[in-house]
Amino acid sequence: MAFIHDDFLLQTETARRLYHRYAEGQPILDFHCHLPVRDIAENRRFRNLTEIGLEGDHYKWRAMRASGVPERFSTGDADPYEKFLAWARTVPRTLRNPLFHWTHLELARYFGIDDLLDEATAPAIWEKANRCLAEDDLSTQGILEKFRVAVVCPNEDPAASLEPYERLARSPLRTQVLPAFRPDKALQVRDPKAFREWTDRLEANAEVEIRGFAGFLDALRKRHDDFHRHGCRLSDHGLDVCFPAPATEAQAARTFAKVRRGKPVAREEASRFAGFLMLFFGRLDAEKGWTKQLHFGALRNANTRMLQELGPDTGFDSIGNWAHAPALAAYLDRLERENSLPKTILFNANPADNYVFATMAGNFQGHGVAGKIQFGSGWWFLDQKEGIEWQLNALSQCGLLSRFVGMVTDSRSFLSFPRHEYFRRVLCNLLGEEVEKGLVPDNEALLGETIQGICYENARAYFALPARRKPELAHAPPRTGSRRA
Repeated sequence: MAFIHDDFLLQTETARRLYHRYAEGQPILDFHCHLPVRDIAENRRFRNLTEIGLEGDHYKWRAMRASGVPERFSTGDADPYEKFLAWARTVPRTLRNPLFHWTHLELARYFGIDDLLDEATAPAIWEKANRCLAEDDLSTQGILEKFRVAVVCPNEDPAASLEPYERLARSPLRTQVLPAFRPDKALQVRDPKAFREWTDRLEANAEVEIRGFAGFLDALRKRHDDFHRHGCRLSDHGLDVCFPAPATEAQAARTFAKVRRGKPVAREEASRFAGFLMLFFGRLDAEKGWTKQLHFGALRNANTRMLQELGPDTGFDSIGNWAHAPALAAYLDRLERENSLPKTILFNANPADNYVFATMAGNFQGHGVAGKIQFGSGWWFLDQKEGIEWQLNALSQCGLLSRFVGMVTDSRSFLSFPRHEYFRRVLCNLLGEEVEKGLVPDNEALLGETIQGICYENARAYFALPARRKPELAHAPPRTGSRRA
């Protein structure tokens, strides 16, 4: 039997029934990712398995480094086939790492390859996958349709052009490709030169002159409006922690003026400036009915030498261990008191904080919105079987699993859509085991509705996305192997 078979990860008969009846055929709503939108707009075709499989995938780069592979075979200038061989030699060493599961799901679902990847199988896998990549259904747009992706929301900087989204809105692609508003650089005033360069780009794309702080806020507001017109209904922030003491508008204006003159800003002053802007962005989101995503707790760019050599987002990040509860509660409460708290999803990187975030969400529910504040899916280092189960358990114990908006890929790779399948299998296995232990009733209607909601329907209702021609997504996902008896 192939390693990736129809009942992969499904350990009970009930789990198998639940997955195949209620989860497997659901579309995908991938509301948080980092896919390059130009690749989608241009319908990029990948020349080889290295381009689609290793380009930008820092999960795989980390594993290669840990296995002693020189950097030139991951981020460097090695030949594409040499890079693939280096990865193939690494894959057997990833046993029990989620990469072992993900890699073989990718091979099965995209290329119909059941073989385990290693140095011996690499040449044949390379040839077969590269032949498949020449077909239409593995261009970027073909992949979105192949995996029944109803909506995908790449994160975009406010200073970025939205022209690719305009092209996609006019295209026949059935997947909705909508931007998510990611204004992190507006908060980063510790580097005056980088901040000035970024505000210059913001000024150009917003077509608003930035002479002072009022102009800066006007430009951000204008871009928020522009994103909304392009279908955006989500914002996103990647933060260490919430900012405990926001500046007043006058204080924030003085900080802005100082940075624009090239003067350095102390850490506490920068924190207060960021705190002011986070309230500003929260109000904008609430006005338009957007959902705010808050990603907390990643310790980014820990290796400064490699940051200088390769830049950010190259695999030198880890879990941080900050205290989140007081500042997060104060931030949500401030917006709540102003009646300006938008729908919000709280993602945390440290599993030790699961119950902090799950219970925090319960403090600010209401206003007739089901699951208004969400405890988000297992994120980054936690988007694997154990981390997913931890998040589902904490959410179930402290909130309402039935209102959960489900999984995201959080990925830069077009090979990552099987992570939704992976999540759905883990979810159904968890529920199936509890049914067979007598902890959950074997009620087909209740279980089916819950699973379909978590996989797709809850997110579709929650985000209130702009209407578009409904994709024909009723068929099941691509799969290989034979169903077990």
